[in-house]
Amino acid sequence: MSKLLQRQKIRYRIRKKVAGTATSPRLAVFRSNAEIYAQLIDDENGVTLAAASSRDKDIAAQKVTKVEKAKLVGSSVAQKATALGLTACVFDRGGNLYHGRVKAVADGAREGGLQF
Repeated sequence: MSKLLQRQKIRYRIRKKVAGTATSPRLAVFRSNAEIYAQLIDDENGVTLAAASSRDKDIAAQKVTKVEKAKLVGSSVAQKATALGLTACVFDRGGNLYHGRVKAVADGAREGGLQF
């Protein structure tokens, strides 16, 4: 079984258990080789409430490591969530290991005020 199929199976298994609501959206993380993206998703209505990525101008302009950029993405999405009045969410690691950049997004979101 290839790495992509294994990760897809893990994603399906996670999504069976993790679902976001309007009051507690799902913080979905997508990690590519170069960039990282985070979204707050209300699965009941199928709406993205807030999003941030390492390609945003304020984050991309900084000359830091990919892990530090991931932490900035987490704090940016947390800042947008608190502006919407959200304080709680559920974390969806997207089939990736909770390590490195994915963990940095979670840490940045926690420091920004999100609870999960």
